[in-house]
Amino acid sequence: MPELPEVETVCRHLQAMLPQRRIVDVILRRADLRYPIPVAAVHALKGATITAVRRRAKYLLADLVAPGDPDRVLLVHLGMSGRLFVDPQAPDGWRKHEHWRMQLEPELWLRYVDPRRFGALDVLERSQEGTHPLLAKLGPEPLEDGFTPQHLLAACAGRQVALKLVLMDQKTVVGIGNIYASEALYRAHLHPQRPAQTLTLREAKALVAASRSVLQEAIAAGGSTLRDFVGGDEAPGYFQQRLDVYGRNGEPCNRCGTPIAHVVLGNRATWFCPRCQKH
Repeated sequence: MPELPEVETVCRHLQAMLPQRRIVDVILRRADLRYPIPVAAVHALKGATITAVRRRAKYLLADLVAPGDPDRVLLVHLGMSGRLFVDPQAPDGWRKHEHWRMQLEPELWLRYVDPRRFGALDVLERSQEGTHPLLAKLGPEPLEDGFTPQHLLAACAGRQVALKLVLMDQKTVVGIGNIYASEALYRAHLHPQRPAQTLTLREAKALVAASRSVLQEAIAAGGSTLRDFVGGDEAPGYFQQRLDVYGRNGEPCNRCGTPIAHVVLGNRATWFCPRCQKH
């Protein structure tokens, strides 16, 4: 699943391309993805102008205005395999697994492809954003001020669950999925199976700093392309070339040479260095 750096990469490309363009046509090839699509509300976006594209957690949010209508937000989630990209000319037919598209003016096409259909498409009023079921319970953004060592320590307090699972909990902090949780814990010298409640303030400071550095570097590299992720311009990411532990089972640790180990936590594969990341 695309994590924060991948979604941020798509967001920045869309923000450079879409603002001040008007939606002139919407074509839906199905009425649902992971959730039902509000077909009438999506078609009612015709005539609205996109003013900005932003990201909240792993969701893409396009702000829309139209004369006489309340400000609306188009919500898109890429799911496991979704791709959202722009085409500067009228498409010649439909791509395989392309489920919806929007024609924008001046001439541009926004197109969504999703083989697994785990993505989402929704429309809400801007005033409802804080109460929307997919957005209401999200934690702070990891690159913003709300994600502090004190916040992380409070989220871990009294919890015997593995530290990595707390870091991946979207109520604790958003956007840190399997790849970047593994990498951040490695940089902070913390074992992924460490009971969360044993985390100290000093270690929380190290983990917050490591999480931020990993995410910032991944964004700069355009994210990680492990299977089929591409950005809004259909370019792959390159951060996978810098991974220290993720997917490197049995390979030597870049710091000490110890073979990277592998376990499963919360049904997710997890990699770590048994020497550098002590339990």
